[in-house]
Amino acid sequence: MYGSKPAGNMSRRRAASAAALGAAALLLAGCSSSGDGDGKGTGAGITQQPREADPFWVNPDGTAAEQVASLTEAGEKDQAAQLRKIAQQPTGEWISPENPEEQARGFTEAADETDRTALLVLYNIPHRDCGQYSQGGAADGDAYRSFVDGVAKGIGDRAATVVLEPDAVLHLVDGCTPQEFHEERYDLLNGAVDKLTALKNTKVYLDAGNAGWGHPDQIFDPLKRAGIDRADGFAVNVSNFYTTEESVAYGKQLSAKVGGKPFVVDTSRNGNGPYTEGAPDERWCNPPGRALGETPTTKTADPLVDAYLWVKRPGESDGECKGGPKAGEWYPEYALELARG
Repeated sequence: MYGSKPAGNMSRRRAASAAALGAAALLLAGCSSSGDGDGKGTGAGITQQPREADPFWVNPDGTAAEQVASLTEAGEKDQAAQLRKIAQQPTGEWISPENPEEQARGFTEAADETDRTALLVLYNIPHRDCGQYSQGGAADGDAYRSFVDGVAKGIGDRAATVVLEPDAVLHLVDGCTPQEFHEERYDLLNGAVDKLTALKNTKVYLDAGNAGWGHPDQIFDPLKRAGIDRADGFAVNVSNFYTTEESVAYGKQLSAKVGGKPFVVDTSRNGNGPYTEGAPDERWCNPPGRALGETPTTKTADPLVDAYLWVKRPGESDGECKGGPKAGEWYPEYALELARG
């Protein structure tokens, strides 16, 4: 198996409407106060979390919020209450290749209206996911550079935290990405780090795998070649299920090898730790019995851990396995299971 699985490409519907969602989010935020806006566009009454503990923006018109509104209207109060656990927390906005500038602008402007920081995920590297469930990415290096340029223009001087290319470095190490693509990928990641860190209020965390894939000794040099020295830090456990304790231990080992860089941990689905049954090569894919992890916060009580984040959107499928829809599509039964867990 590959050590971590990304959250997946956006569903066709969401990919086509991502820019519109960012614009809609801006309009909704405009209906809110600059502090704890109520974001009533979905009818779900989604509010922002207290800024001092969690400065990241909650999208009041996200898929989970839409589900809460629909379930509430249908009288399904218990299910609505469960899904509110997801809808009420900030999650990563995965920028799709269509209109990246417009998407990034919409999300960051909406976040700025509520005095929060947008959490963005770039997942468009060429030859992404090695032909698996989330295969795809930019057609070539020039297309990827154009994509990153668009995101940077869209962010501008507004506050953003960017998780850069889940699995992109890891798949250079584990043999998944063919050797002929390695040099180009390093070049593209370096360019993205430079472009995004040059922005006034943007932090960049380069993805660095998870506690279960291998050892930090295997990835620290590739991370350096990818630009970690110029990034703000790295991200661990993206879209995976390893416990926060395991993830922090892995992150600390890796940090010691890359100049003491801080890191963020994806806690979106790690409440019960990793799945240990079934076929080993698909334990990562929509595993049953999992649960939401620690809610997003910058109050981690560890100076090396900048934040616990929900990078993966809880409730979106890992791929067409165990009854799930395509990677990145909303999986309502799984969302409820995570929330109830």
